[in-house]
Amino acid sequence: MDRDDVELLREEPLHEGFFRMVRLHLRHKLFAGGWTEPLDREVVLHGTVAAIIPYDPIRDSVVLIEQFRNGKFAAGDAQPWSVSIAAGMIEPGESAADMARRETLGETGCTIGRLEKVLTFYSSPGGSSQHVTLYCGQVSAEAVGGLYGVAEEGEDIRAFEVSFTEVLHMVDGNLFDNAISIVGLQWLDRNRERLRRDWT
Repeated sequence: MDRDDVELLREEPLHEGFFRMVRLHLRHKLFAGGWTEPLDREVVLHGTVAAIIPYDPIRDSVVLIEQFRNGKFAAGDAQPWSVSIAAGMIEPGESAADMARRETLGETGCTIGRLEKVLTFYSSPGGSSQHVTLYCGQVSAEAVGGLYGVAEEGEDIRAFEVSFTEVLHMVDGNLFDNAISIVGLQWLDRNRERLRRDWT
């Protein structure tokens, strides 16, 4: 099935802020034939995001960031700070690749050399429109360390280097709490040897 198998009856705005929320009144075709009854479904309109695995193939290390996350706090998590790869919203008129370079510099202090597009996916398509373009970027992690972010936007980001071996232990130890980082680092595990060969 495709988009032609959905009938949008009405879109109702619910919230206009950093994110938008709408209530969709719709119905769609059924696998068994026929149509659903009219359904009401709330969706958070997150926009498009780029995420970057900042990888140093010479040092065989990854640059990670840590920052406070509103969603974890709202969920009642005892540890609302989160360790992740770099990511951010794509601005109007900006390409995903340009955003990847901008956000990596702004969140880690690292300048990307080679940039490889990994894949695209929806982070949680049941209730969010957030669409992610994931990249792996070649960086030098030799001088990594410090605090970054846009102060006017309330960002307080700590950047640090972790060896690839330790990153795998962190993934296996359930120390990453966000899907984008887990997807990206597992991709790196499968492609690391090729990147080290091609990028050094």
